[in-house]
Amino acid sequence: MRNRLKILRAERDWSQAELAKRLGVSRQTVNAIEREKYDPSLPLAFTIARVFAMPIEIIFSDGGRDGHADATPPSNHADMKEPTPNSEKAS
Repeated sequence: MRNRLKILRAERDWSQAELAKRLGVSRQTVNAIEREKYDPSLPLAFTIARVFAMPIEIIFSDGGRDGHADATPPSNHADMKEPTPNSEKAS
């Protein structure tokens, strides 16, 4: 699962150890989550969301398994293809 934990932690100038203490986990757990080697349990994900005062879906995303790279919607439709004349049926 992709996450923004390292970015959010850095924005607050917290060390991994400081965040770990706030979450009640080890520094190694924070490191593993940041490196996407470990997906947090649902209760831990809720605790992380509370610590950062933001919704879980802003912090975590499924990494594109639902067809989206992250939880942020696309800002434009530049990636949408225009229909070609041969793809439209004549009426």
